Amino acid sequence: MSHEGNTVIAPAASKGAAARVRGLTKTYGSGEARVVALDAVDVDFGRGGFTAIMGPSGSGKSTLMHCVAGLDTFSGGSVCLGGTELGSLNDKQLTRLRRDRIGFVFQAFNLLPTLNALENITLPMDIAGRRPDKEWLDAVIEMVGLADRLSHRPAQLSGGQQQRVAVARALASGPEIVFGDEPTGNLDSRSGAQVLGFLRNSARELGQTVVIVTHDPAAAARADRVVFLADGRIVDEMAGPTADAVLERMKDLDARRPR
Repeated sequence: MSHEGNTVIAPAASKGAAARVRGLTKTYGSGEARVVALDAVDVDFGRGGFTAIMGPSGSGKSTLMHCVAGLDTFSGGSVCLGGTELGSLNDKQLTRLRRDRIGFVFQAFNLLPTLNALENITLPMDIAGRRPDKEWLDAVIEMVGLADRLSHRPAQLSGGQQQRVAVARALASGPEIVFGDEPTGNLDSRSGAQVLGFLRNSARELGQTVVIVTHDPAAAARADRVVFLADGRIVDEMAGPTADAVLERMKDLDARRPR
């Protein structure tokens, strides 16, 4: 199956799925005020893959990521992370899962100003009472180029460096999957390209599973595949994306929206 010359791939990856979503539904309100944010979504995020989620404003892309990451509840369907069904967990168990098995990179860097870069990177593990794997931590720090900035506090770092700290923090514990919500939204094009390069390399070189939500075709083009949402449904997938191909697909989706 193809679309406009770009191959559309099945969601399952050969190395298995880090996260598996089936019939995922998310609704708000009831009666005439009922809004369907996600409408029976099926998608897999393959281990060691880098996936970008795109769609027009209000398409449900951030809602999908938040549900899969355990940051939001869902109304129906299932989300499995490894062998764990998120819908079966209570709040305490979800908190532990997010802390121990998921990494997050957000548009806001979310660094603690009183801690230096290294302390920010290891903070989630410090809170959990876990010692980092030194070999893995050193590999992550080297990959994001922070070895000479570890003693610096956030105020002493550029925006791009701060987001690199956030990327390293997300990767440091060796999570099963890393989610990024517009991770380059507050960065200039050069810094954004560097951060995306680190995320891509973490998938290709470290075997990390990465999923980002973005509105930027150039950012999406760094991924292995792009999943397109419209009106809460997955309407297309693109393997080996280019910025131009993603932009054309987004223009097509925007043109189909009710005015």
